[in-house]
Amino acid sequence: MIYFDNSATTKILPEVLDTYVQVSNNYWGNPSSLHGLGEEAFNLLNQSRQQIANLLKVRANEIIFTSGGSEGDNWIVKGVAMQKQRFGKHIITSSIEHPAIYNAMHQLEQNGFEVTYLPVTNEGLVSISALKKAIRKDTILVSIMAVNNEIGTIQPLEEITNVLKQYPSIIFHVDAVQALGKGLEKRIFGNDRVDFASFSGHKFHAPRGTGFIYKRSGKKICPLINGGGQEQNLRSGTENVPGIASMAKALRILLSNEEEYNQREHKVLNVILNHINKFKNVRTFYKNEKNHVPTILCFAILGVRGETIVHAFEEYGIYISTTSACSSKKGMPASTLKAMKIPDEISNCAVRISLNGFNTVEEAEEFNNVFDKLYDRFKKIN
Repeated sequence: MIYFDNSATTKILPEVLDTYVQVSNNYWGNPSSLHGLGEEAFNLLNQSRQQIANLLKVRANEIIFTSGGSEGDNWIVKGVAMQKQRFGKHIITSSIEHPAIYNAMHQLEQNGFEVTYLPVTNEGLVSISALKKAIRKDTILVSIMAVNNEIGTIQPLEEITNVLKQYPSIIFHVDAVQALGKGLEKRIFGNDRVDFASFSGHKFHAPRGTGFIYKRSGKKICPLINGGGQEQNLRSGTENVPGIASMAKALRILLSNEEEYNQREHKVLNVILNHINKFKNVRTFYKNEKNHVPTILCFAILGVRGETIVHAFEEYGIYISTTSACSSKKGMPASTLKAMKIPDEISNCAVRISLNGFNTVEEAEEFNNVFDKLYDRFKKIN
């Protein structure tokens, strides 16, 4: 089996799973309990929070645990909107955001907020000039992803923050679910204009149902869940200590090996990209290494629908996807390609390869061999 769908979810690492099991067996007390078992769980929870903070070079109280990226995105967008609505009801985002952001914005629109959706260039990058024009006196939030989940473009965070430095009252949120382990941490955590960021554990070999948000000290947000007061009174509920501890371990492994993983990912991606670019009826959406992560390659075989390509590769034990996993089963076209004004007859044929640091050149070569067979098959049909 060759698994090239890591942007949808990654396989939990054996050592991370081992941590999950050990913590489940040995630290099963409620962190809010006063007895010794609760104190042990509470201490482990704080150690995990501190470890994540140290890895990202932020303060421990700036890390708040969630169940994943969609929860984090929804909480930040809606929580900031509720917190700041007395100052204005205008929000800015892009036209290529993940459904967790896009649909949260639609819900806010139904509740009296106004949302501006920024256009993107033909490379899938947010228009800075459009951002400048969109900002108004009643703008309270800008939410832009760090890495596009469909085609892998790295958004111009530095340029965006340079614009927003002139507007200190506007909150800036970064959906960073696809960004960790891509050498982009300094652009997010080393940037004093990023106020909130959201992350998902299962994107970096941690268990599903784990995640966290970064909330810059001093920034306010309405609570997500009211109850017992966990997570600084912002997200009540008994903490998932095994999931959190194992997520901290997964993040440490990822960032400790980040450079090695990135080098391998670049090699694997280039082996595939250089091969499929030779074919007449193939369209790739990878412009240059500078504005693109090494883990995502989106391409189309003209005249063949994306779901057909996915199932054809699956026959050979190779797993890829049709752009966003959240939209693939619904048969929706790639929203990013649509925003880039790619015609439907091309975007409907788009598929996504997404890599991790454990994929190999040998897997890429096997992919290319299968690609050749399938291309010939599709050519005969067409």
